[in-house]
Amino acid sequence: MSQPNTMSRGRSRAGGLRFLALLALAIAVAGLAPGRADAEAVSPVVKINQAAAEAEITVQPLRSNVYVLMGSGGNITVLTGSDGKLLVDAGIAVSRPKIEAALDRISDAPIKYLIDTHWHWDHTDGNAWVHQKGATIIAHENTLKRLSATTRVEDWSFTFQPWPVDARPTVTFKTEKRLRFDGETIVLRSYGPGHTDTDLTVTLEKADVVALGDIFWNGVYPFIDVATGGSIDGAIRLVNRSLAHVTDHTIIVPGHGPVGDRAQLIEFRDMLVAVRRNVARLKKQGKSLDEVIAAKPTAAFDAKFGGFVIDPAFFTRLVFVSL
Repeated sequence: MSQPNTMSRGRSRAGGLRFLALLALAIAVAGLAPGRADAEAVSPVVKINQAAAEAEITVQPLRSNVYVLMGSGGNITVLTGSDGKLLVDAGIAVSRPKIEAALDRISDAPIKYLIDTHWHWDHTDGNAWVHQKGATIIAHENTLKRLSATTRVEDWSFTFQPWPVDARPTVTFKTEKRLRFDGETIVLRSYGPGHTDTDLTVTLEKADVVALGDIFWNGVYPFIDVATGGSIDGAIRLVNRSLAHVTDHTIIVPGHGPVGDRAQLIEFRDMLVAVRRNVARLKKQGKSLDEVIAAKPTAAFDAKFGGFVIDPAFFTRLVFVSL
């Protein structure tokens, strides 16, 4: 197996971080800090879409015929070969021209499969055009339920209408699904609610590449969607379950942030555990949300994880309300 190209890895990491920085700047300019229920005028969803429209799509080779695209919402993993292309997540629809151009640079193979790691729009907004290109969409059964209903996410001050029928998954499963594609065995696993109640992991066994979606945010605080089944305890559990299926050789594609490895996933897990412990202790003492935020329970991790869209106060609130 070939190793990742170092120069491409550096460009892709920089591209991913530039996109996260662009999101943070766009939201700050709008005067809307994520999680503020009193700021209905401009949703972060709108600003993130605007950022995606401006962002470039970078391509990072991983191993053999596996790549990752960064710059449109969540990271997009691509397996390509004589059988066609398989995508893990589809990004934001406004990025379609740049995503298609990036895919064409990889190969001219048609898209045959799309796997949704969870329901969030920054990973599924491109479902419709990918399906129109002939792809079968695979997801957890709860993703189909979420994309078929009206969903309000107060933390984003946004109400999502049902996805069009042709943008919804056409194949679903509950706990595990396997498929063979272009000589690769792809294993899809669900460990129950964590970041949402729709999360799944995607393992490319031959390449030893795992796409974790938003179970893993590399180097940044994660969003926990309490409105659709997420919790800090679930988030920690899903990371621990994922760790059981990776080694020091495994390349791990996060939902957001640069491509990582097992050591970085452990660092992320340890951060989640420590912040949960700190917030739980303060909450047990009877402190209010504002008092807990003022106590800065994330302080030890802010320099590493707190510089982008989910800031320390917002992450503290997400942990607090999910306990």
